[in-house]
Amino acid sequence: MELWDALTSRRNVRTYDDRPIPGDDLDRILDAARRAPSSRNTQPWDFVVVTERDRLRRLAQVWQGAGHVATSAATVALVGPVTPGEGERVEYDLGQATMCLMLAATDLGVGSAHAAVGDQALARELLGLPQDRYCAYLVALGYPADRPLKPIRHPNRRPFDEVVHREQW
Repeated sequence: MELWDALTSRRNVRTYDDRPIPGDDLDRILDAARRAPSSRNTQPWDFVVVTERDRLRRLAQVWQGAGHVATSAATVALVGPVTPGEGERVEYDLGQATMCLMLAATDLGVGSAHAAVGDQALARELLGLPQDRYCAYLVALGYPADRPLKPIRHPNRRPFDEVVHREQW
């Protein structure tokens, strides 16, 4: 898939078929996240990949909007430092890693949807996180159950001319 096709095909997918994601594809998705840009190249992230069904079901309980995690083929927990270093922009950097991960998944025909994490204690227990780390986000991955990923002709987005301002507002 070309980059533009991946950009225009990416959508939140929260229902998945039963196919596992091949290991090489999952590694490629994770490598894309690892290669994301970060402030001053600090790379403040770690990724915990969960594929075990019982653990996915329990992980889905960390946020009321994370139910799709339970049925995903894999979910990636994006982990950051509790106390960022001087000048680190951890949330921004994690956001860039998330988008790289999601675009790489789309490129392979794998759907994705993110979720917040409210219950840090449960996330810490399930993921085995050290005390100096927290789980910022979850990205569930799986092949779409409803329809394959393809470019969306009319996305539900504000009109281009309403969003883009040139030179000034």
